[in-house]
Amino acid sequence: MVKASVSSGHKTFVYARPVTQNSRPSKLEIHKEFQGIGVTIIEGELDEHKKIVSILKEVDVVISTVAYPQFLDQLEIVHAIKVAGNIKRFLPSEFGCEEDKVRPLPPFEAYLEKKRIVRRAIEAAQIPYTFVSANLCGAYFVNVLLRPFESHDDVVVYGSGEAKVVFNYEEDIAKCTIKEQKIGQSFKRIQVSEEELVKLSHTLPPPEDIPISIMHSLLAKGDSMNFELGEDDIEASKLYPDFKFTTIDQLLDIFLIDPPKPARTAFE
Repeated sequence: MVKASVSSGHKTFVYARPVTQNSRPSKLEIHKEFQGIGVTIIEGELDEHKKIVSILKEVDVVISTVAYPQFLDQLEIVHAIKVAGNIKRFLPSEFGCEEDKVRPLPPFEAYLEKKRIVRRAIEAAQIPYTFVSANLCGAYFVNVLLRPFESHDDVVVYGSGEAKVVFNYEEDIAKCTIKEQKIGQSFKRIQVSEEELVKLSHTLPPPEDIPISIMHSLLAKGDSMNFELGEDDIEASKLYPDFKFTTIDQLLDIFLIDPPKPARTAFE
């Protein structure tokens, strides 16, 4: 997100938690990289209201990328934007499925409910906003499903394998199938039925029940394709018709040459 902002020529500020002696080396590296491309990094916490308001007065657009444990902390940002009064657009930390249009298993439902609370607060505050629903993050789910950094000869198929899925590397509909011809290797398919996924969502302890519920909703049921766009919704490829989106086939080629490292999602 930061690199995209800089490459588009925008003066970019990053509000991040303070770096300490206990900070991960990767965080230090990211800070150095951001500073090297001209990003202004401001350290602070989301409960520092006056500080956030003063920073907001210097910018026009606010994009939040906080992780799941901090979803509700975005209410502090909403309040600060309301006080600052100058923000032209707020984009909360969404970038997943369209939470107002899906009803998944309880663990994933509780996860999405936090996002809905933030949405309703934004609407009530009457500040300019855009909700970006990117559905499935392509590289993340290729790593989860194909496990290219592991030595294995099997692949887990969630549900029937026939559900249509939307990945955010493309705006076309793609089935969640394994491209075996890419590496000339056949995989043993390990089928996890929808019934088994439902059972696991009830028996696994929190927060382990959240990922399995996500798999059920998005890969087994195909919830990213199970609704129609409303009159206030707009599909990205229509908004940016000249932008060349990466297809899932092209993404798999990227994984053959220089695979993106697996990312971890915080659920607690």
